[in-house]
Amino acid sequence: MPDNLTLDEIARRAGVSRTTASRVLNNGPNVRPEVRERVQRVIAETGYSPHPVARSLASQQSRVIGLVLPRRTEVLFNDPYFPRLTQGVAQACNDYDYTLALFLLQTAADEEKLYPRLSRKGLLDGVVVQAGQIGDDLIMRLLTSNLPVVVAGRPFHPGEVSYVDVDNVTGAYTGVMHLVKLGHQRIATIAGEMETTAALDRKAGYCQALQDCNLPIDESLIVEGYFTEIGGYQAMQRLLPQKPEAVFIASDTMALGALRAIHEAGLRVPQDIAIVSYDDLPPAMIAQPQLTTVHQPIHEFGIKAVELLLEVIKNGPIPPRQIMMETSLVIRQSCGAATREVVNGLNGF
Repeated sequence: MPDNLTLDEIARRAGVSRTTASRVLNNGPNVRPEVRERVQRVIAETGYSPHPVARSLASQQSRVIGLVLPRRTEVLFNDPYFPRLTQGVAQACNDYDYTLALFLLQTAADEEKLYPRLSRKGLLDGVVVQAGQIGDDLIMRLLTSNLPVVVAGRPFHPGEVSYVDVDNVTGAYTGVMHLVKLGHQRIATIAGEMETTAALDRKAGYCQALQDCNLPIDESLIVEGYFTEIGGYQAMQRLLPQKPEAVFIASDTMALGALRAIHEAGLRVPQDIAIVSYDDLPPAMIAQPQLTTVHQPIHEFGIKAVELLLEVIKNGPIPPRQIMMETSLVIRQSCGAATREVVNGLNGF
């Protein structure tokens, strides 16, 4: 193909106007099927592809999607959740011919500096924002800028923005009910960072399971671990004097820290303390013993977030859309069950 092949040349070879050739190239309307087929055949024969800058100017789109992760750097790079989410978002961007721009926000000052760039017209077609903490107003600020926004995770104002989330309440409920089914009654929990909706929802599922089984909710058995390994370690140290029979831990990362605290205390998992965690990330498989954990489809979650954002870009933000993805329980060694299986939803309870 000649390096200087232009849209005008494509139009000339197909015997149509430049406007018609452009409509075919951009999948526009008002082109007769036989004409569309003729132009597409010329494009295929020549291997013509428009320059991306020219194409973005013509369509008034940048073909760039932003992923905003408002988290501390040590959490981002030590928690395997975020790389898995980013991989899903990146795959969807590639599949739909978009470029991914990654923005890491660590402080309020970072947000103040970055917000004008994010909201600048023409820089991004839209953004996927990881759900933030209580008091984080970045999402609402982006909405007022008219930039298409989708939140990864349930936001604190869910009626005002489109979002994708996993059913954290049901996932936690399933994990705790599994421990009850195994005969445990004194069940503790290591919760995540309680200023996030994921942690609040998983704690709610834990409490609901105990209530449905007529088991008391003992505040001394509920400790926050902040979604970090050291947080899980310290939380487990606080729980051990309370002598729990089992612990539901709201992330695999925290479970690794909890396992270390249990082993240092001379106790065994699951013989002395049974564990069910949450995420089903690679650490669950390399832990000793391997973790029974609630699987959430993080990679698919990232893909769904991009697909929902493209819908918002195309059709507008009103009404807001919500997608809830299912979880499943993966049974391994840490709970004490004799077999490995996958239990979807509440099956078997």
